[in-house]
Amino acid sequence: MKASELKQKSREDLHAMLLELLDEQFKLRMQKSMGQVSNTHRFGEIRKDIARIKTVLNQA
Repeated sequence: MKASELKQKSREDLHAMLLELLDEQFKLRMQKSMGQVSNTHRFGEIRKDIARIKTVLNQA
């Protein structure tokens, strides 16, 4: 997701997206600990999306 797209969303939407991403990140970590992860590239994508959302929230 691009930062320009995130800037157009409301704070409530951003917080909801952040919670969803944090939940997905937790589930991926649990899958990794059990050796069941099939798409390891998603770790980096989620981490970067979380950072983008937090940056947009801090700018406002």
